Amino acid sequence: MTTSVENPSTTEPLSSPPRRRATQRQTAVWSLPEVRWATAATVLFALGLLAQLSPAPDWLWWALYLGCYAAGGWEPGWAGLQALRERKLDVDLLMVLAAVGAASIGQVLDGALLIVIFATSGALEAIATKRTEDSVSGLLDLTPETATRCMTTGEEVVEAVDLRVGDVILVRPGERIGADGEVIHGASEVDQATITGEPLPVDKHPGDEVFAGTSNGMGALRVRVSRPAGDTVIARIAAMVAEATATKARVQMFIEKVEQRYSVGMVVATVALFLIPLALGGELEPTLLRAMTFMIVASPCAVVLATMPPLLSAIANAGRHGVLVKSAVVMEQLATATQVAFDKTGTLTEGTPYLTDIRLLPHARLTADELLALAAAAEDSSEHPLARAVVAAAHRAQLQLSTPQVFTSVPGRGVSARVDGRQVDVGSPAGLGVGGDDSLRAVLVELEQAGRTAVVVRVDGEPAGVLGLADTLRSDAATTVTRLTAMTGVRPLLLTGDNERAARRLAAEVGISDVRAGLLPEDKVTAVRDLESRRERVVLVGDGVNDAPALAAAHVGVAMGRAGSDLALDAADAVITRDELATLPAVIQLARRARRLVIANLAIAAAFIVVLVAWDLIGTLPLPLGVAGHEGSTIIVGLNGLRLLRRSAWRQAAHPTGPGGSA
Repeated sequence: MTTSVENPSTTEPLSSPPRRRATQRQTAVWSLPEVRWATAATVLFALGLLAQLSPAPDWLWWALYLGCYAAGGWEPGWAGLQALRERKLDVDLLMVLAAVGAASIGQVLDGALLIVIFATSGALEAIATKRTEDSVSGLLDLTPETATRCMTTGEEVVEAVDLRVGDVILVRPGERIGADGEVIHGASEVDQATITGEPLPVDKHPGDEVFAGTSNGMGALRVRVSRPAGDTVIARIAAMVAEATATKARVQMFIEKVEQRYSVGMVVATVALFLIPLALGGELEPTLLRAMTFMIVASPCAVVLATMPPLLSAIANAGRHGVLVKSAVVMEQLATATQVAFDKTGTLTEGTPYLTDIRLLPHARLTADELLALAAAAEDSSEHPLARAVVAAAHRAQLQLSTPQVFTSVPGRGVSARVDGRQVDVGSPAGLGVGGDDSLRAVLVELEQAGRTAVVVRVDGEPAGVLGLADTLRSDAATTVTRLTAMTGVRPLLLTGDNERAARRLAAEVGISDVRAGLLPEDKVTAVRDLESRRERVVLVGDGVNDAPALAAAHVGVAMGRAGSDLALDAADAVITRDELATLPAVIQLARRARRLVIANLAIAAAFIVVLVAWDLIGTLPLPLGVAGHEGSTIIVGLNGLRLLRRSAWRQAAHPTGPGGSA
């Protein structure tokens, strides 16, 4: 007999992860000088604008704008002067000079806006760097500081970093394992989701491998250390996150070189435009005026606004709808995605087991409800996730659970209890044994082929039935994959630490054909880098510590915010804060639209600059007209970029109507 159990509502999880506290993180953000100066510059700019628009005296708004210059410009200006000592021309110094040049001819508002934009950009970069550094150092805290080492003379507590290969440590129930190693005695369930991403604790017996930082269950284990502290899987994860982050920083060096060349070229051109006419007998005042006009019209203010408003508007709009994109660079990279790789547990699924099937064996003299009630009563005292899933299913079915007279738990095998005068054993097939029962073996094979976890229920010594359990598929997982598949040039795939059969079963449910299962953290990084070596632009979506290296290695790492680990959230470039997976295709569509606006804005800005510079060099461009043209191009590209702030922009991204899924 087969009984299917309704999937529990995802709004009522069996257990909810604790909410992270933001207080320390906020304090760390405000400790950064870049953040404080950018905030001060923005406030002074806003006050200056209000004063300028009001009947306030001119000296007041001039003073406020100059305060904005000082707050937001002194640090990049000083850094630029320091770079000059090393014979490098920093683009930030050029921006400060352009702002000062604007102020020198009365365009103090334009210069102040430029200062605010660059100060804010520097603050965001400082925040991202700080959080990544903190998350990498905090990862190592998962490993306990001490461990109990077994000696011939007894036991001693030692520092975990002092453990050597070959040492034997005792891991008591509930403790974190202090080192990578091999179980040599004992049996227990170990929660190793931080390493492999598996949603359920794994039974460990002699000969099995365990990892530092994972949590032991109810049994005691003796573990022989196989790796030194600096080479554990958890330490390698931290190293990989740091390495991947550093690789991204090296990519930014190319952009800095381009900016430096532009800066040098602009300064050289301005100086030449001033000195050459003077050397040829030109008059000082008109020559200086032409050079200053060139400095203004060649200033990249419009180019800066061509890029930032569309991307920042897209970031703000995505943030209102539950997607935190950490930088404009990330939004730009989302627009070029060609592969979207999903982790399984906690990403495509809820990460919470639930009961799917109740299979009665032919000789069982029980109904499905009776079998579930007996199993739940026996499991009621257990803290195992599978046990909680069984008990929760019984409560949802409104079954009355008896109180067991006797309860025992054997790690790695299951539980035994006396319920209503009957002996009930609930556990894994390996723990309870299958014996020669062909019908039981057939049920187990069928459930495993369906990607289920099988739990055998034995009543009075005889197998009576099997319970099938699985993780909860997110309600929007299939829709999300369908949307991504419909996009032009985007292909989804699954990267998971779970077993091949369960992974392929889930992938078939959501519509993913490319599946790579049984992956450790380093395997996921290898898979991502293999794709990138084939010129793929990879977006990886995950939630656990085990996903953090791959999140950092991918072009864009996206973390699930509700249950995501701190390291995953910090290593990721974007966070889905509301855990609505369906927002992922929408934010990619929004990024594509932002990219199109950036290209259009750059064309507009370049056209204005080329025309104005040519006019100034070939003819005589009046300064007011040059300023008007410069300001006009800035306003046009700024307003064009701000179109993505509208709510309709998100609706169009979430419900695209164009070909290939384009909005």
